[in-house]
Amino acid sequence: MTIMKKLKKEKLRNQVKSRFYYLFWGLATVSVFAGQLYVGSGYRSYAESLNRIFDAVEVEMTRPKFY
Repeated sequence: MTIMKKLKKEKLRNQVKSRFYYLFWGLATVSVFAGQLYVGSGYRSYAESLNRIFDAVEVEMTRPKFY
């Protein structure tokens, strides 16, 4: 009977470890995903700013005239 109790206790301990394992990796996944969203939104605003600058700048190219 004591062997069965020890096995049950060890099984329960392994199950508790697996809960923390999945909790840890779930939180890690969510944090990486949130970071990707943050970087993506920053990149989008950076691109919009560059587009506004490029729209404001007018470049005129002419051929040089040789006499």
